[in-house]
Amino acid sequence: MSQADVTAPASGASDETQLALTFENNRLASELFGQFDQNLALIEQKLKVDARSRGNTVTLSGEEVATNQARRALDHLYDRLLKGSSVEVSDVEGAIRMALAADDQLVLPTLERKGKLALAQISTRKKTIMARTPTQDAYMRAMERAELVFGVGPAGTGKTYLAVAYAAQLLERGSVERIILSRPAVEAGERLGFLPGDMKEKVDPYLRPLYDALYDMMPGDKVERAITAGVIEIAPLAFMRGRTLGNAVVILDEAQNTTQMQMKMFLTRLGENSRMIVTGDPSQVDLPRGVTSGLVEALSILDGVDGVVTCRFREADVVRHPLVQRIVEAYGRREHPKTEPGA
Repeated sequence: MSQADVTAPASGASDETQLALTFENNRLASELFGQFDQNLALIEQKLKVDARSRGNTVTLSGEEVATNQARRALDHLYDRLLKGSSVEVSDVEGAIRMALAADDQLVLPTLERKGKLALAQISTRKKTIMARTPTQDAYMRAMERAELVFGVGPAGTGKTYLAVAYAAQLLERGSVERIILSRPAVEAGERLGFLPGDMKEKVDPYLRPLYDALYDMMPGDKVERAITAGVIEIAPLAFMRGRTLGNAVVILDEAQNTTQMQMKMFLTRLGENSRMIVTGDPSQVDLPRGVTSGLVEALSILDGVDGVVTCRFREADVVRHPLVQRIVEAYGRREHPKTEPGA
């Protein structure tokens, strides 16, 4: 945690504050500020404050609300460094988003604004992931408390990645015995028999994003051994029929491409001591024209059912390259144009 010194600005403007933060570890302070102070520059741009560093001290100047948001973001990032994690540009952006959201979370008008960000996190032996948006925070907390979680929204919001990370965490803790990852192979029309190779080779192209997330969470050799032993099972949705999946985390990705019957079949596979996480983007359905998405139907039918939580991600939750967020927003405007006044 930093040491703060608050002073009135030289201009004497009542709505502005000058805040000096001193971080004890000089090396970590340098990492916090970023190469050529790039992290501070990002905070300046996003929060409209002035941030000037000297040694292990940064002076923040601007409106009181904004300087406090910048302080919370910097304190959170410094805590990451103290715990041995690195700070990338995406982490800075996430801290800024959460600092902005914290100001909207006052319980009572008399309470002071939050002094420190308390972000949900997922930890495996290889990696620790912290929420980068309020929706990610809610999603990660929902996976801890609910047996069935739907994560729906556009690409790049972390729905699948966080689900696989949570599954890896439970497996490492010994809370579950298996991870089962599935996708509808709609791109192949479910006719996998026409593809060359054994079953693993047939389905790998459609399940690659799940593999990528697994290898990011666990050492590669451990993933391979777990797959060979059946501790991690990766299979197309068609292979779920007739099974009861107990003591497992079961993830269905790209669920917008399930039919109504497939979704009902999948959801009823839930066994004892298991968690199900269903992810998808209802705006990207690849099913034949006239076929209702099982995900869309399930979201409607299960709304309000005890033990089921739905987290809806928006364009603002995209955490990939900033250009990806702008692309998603542009397509959103094209698909859902605003009605012109007087139309």
